[in-house]
Amino acid sequence: MQYLQWIIKGLAMGAADVVPGVSGGTLAFILGVYERLLAAISSCNLLALKLLSRLQLAAFWRHIDGTFLLCLFGGVLVSIFSLAGVLTYMLEYRPIPLWALFCALILTALPPLLRSVRWSLWRLLLCGVGIAFALIIGMLTPRQLEPQSWMFFVAGAIAICAMILPGISGSFILLMSGMYAPVLAAVTGLQLNVLALFLLGCIVGLLSFSRLLNWLLRHYHDASLALLIGVVLGAFYRIWPWQLDQQLYLPWQYAAKAGDADSLMALLFALGGALIMLALLHMEKWLKPAAPSNPVADVKE
Repeated sequence: MQYLQWIIKGLAMGAADVVPGVSGGTLAFILGVYERLLAAISSCNLLALKLLSRLQLAAFWRHIDGTFLLCLFGGVLVSIFSLAGVLTYMLEYRPIPLWALFCALILTALPPLLRSVRWSLWRLLLCGVGIAFALIIGMLTPRQLEPQSWMFFVAGAIAICAMILPGISGSFILLMSGMYAPVLAAVTGLQLNVLALFLLGCIVGLLSFSRLLNWLLRHYHDASLALLIGVVLGAFYRIWPWQLDQQLYLPWQYAAKAGDADSLMALLFALGGALIMLALLHMEKWLKPAAPSNPVADVKE
């Protein structure tokens, strides 16, 4: 059952990674696998290479937490390849319900996130820094370009760093740099040479940036969590459903300016998002096998 949980959480992360403005790292963070993910990625080091070169495969697999990574990233890849077309359609034709879904996902997870930190004035300030950082990233303007092959490697390295940072969307970084459409076209068109370059960039960026985050969480756990929670909160600026020209509106204000606020569909998607997140947050308890009864205790009774 533990493996199934990791796969499902990977599916949720992959769905978030496809949408510009939503981070798979955010889902990993609020679903409780973020620190283990960073630790597992950081363990892909010289010792891992040494174990692999000596063909000590079982020790290598345990060292990198291989089963966990396989299940999680397997779910991510399945989700990306299966949902890319659906989410692209939603982004083009029904963006407001899609953003409402992701807003509801994050809002539902905020209470347990906030309870995970022992708050102090210093940590509140760090949370404010995280909010400001996410707002600055969210205000950046996307651009268009004609990509060269090497750009896919660089885009992968930069996007994966954003992807594992809660609140900062790797997809949005791609959009801002003009690489989102080319990368999505490569995924849907199965352009393997382009995807190989992008994946190589992801691996290089992931192995380097994850070590920094893992070190911060090990040495400054609550301070790092406070900063990351701030980044998640600041990301709401980018994913708020009703906005025009980077101006945020309430649904009725948006309807007065743009005509249709798609409010009913947004409400349904938001309710669906809240239910999905509640299911994900309680999945471990639901899937946990029941403790076997004690026959000795039963006899005594």
